Amino acid sequence: MVHNITNYVVMNTTANALLAIGASPVMAHAVEEVAEMAAIAGALVLNIGTLSAAWIEAMAVAGHAAAERGTPIVLDPVGAGATRFRTATALKLLEELRPMVVRGNASEIRALVHDDQATKGVDSTLSSDQALEAARTVAARYGSVVVVSGATDLVVNRDRVARVFNGHPMMPRVTGLGCTATSLVGAFAAVNPTPGEAALHAMAVMGMAGELASRKALGPASFLVAFLDALYSMNEDDIRSLVRVEEA
Repeated sequence: MVHNITNYVVMNTTANALLAIGASPVMAHAVEEVAEMAAIAGALVLNIGTLSAAWIEAMAVAGHAAAERGTPIVLDPVGAGATRFRTATALKLLEELRPMVVRGNASEIRALVHDDQATKGVDSTLSSDQALEAARTVAARYGSVVVVSGATDLVVNRDRVARVFNGHPMMPRVTGLGCTATSLVGAFAAVNPTPGEAALHAMAVMGMAGELASRKALGPASFLVAFLDALYSMNEDDIRSLVRVEEA
């Protein structure tokens, strides 16, 4: 079970993607119940896409409940760098909860370290490699594995960088697929022996599903349907033929 405190925009897509890969999604954000829900979850995903004071409180309560039990926490700092409120919230959650994995686009990850703004709302104006040093800093400072999404996805530990070359240009045209990647990282973290492997495997599966979906899609709407189908039907032969990962 993956407990998501996430934004209104992506709840349906995220839940369907988790179901497609065999996980059980829960979308619970009321502060009165999040500690109980986090206590029975295999992973907790925190996404700051549609912030409010009540949701921030719920994220902290759920995060502390998960941390007490050693449950993996995955943080998505959506839009960090766009406003001071978002950036401060992301940094507060990082400091208090020390999430196992942080996943964001290049601008968001850079905003966790630098004050300069390089965002376009919640979209990045930078390539993933332009946030590599910031990702290393975040990894060292908070002990997290850091995923930087982009045309090439980076999975950054303190002393290692892996690159995932899977994906398709249609993916940024569908809202919420970045947030969906974060939730998939949560599902993989619940069953994988290390956070680095969980993040790497989840991002590779996301990218491969995008490639499979592109074979059938006519545009963004049909792409999303085909993407969910690809997550559901992906098999070992697909993975062996498509996966493009480089570890260093």
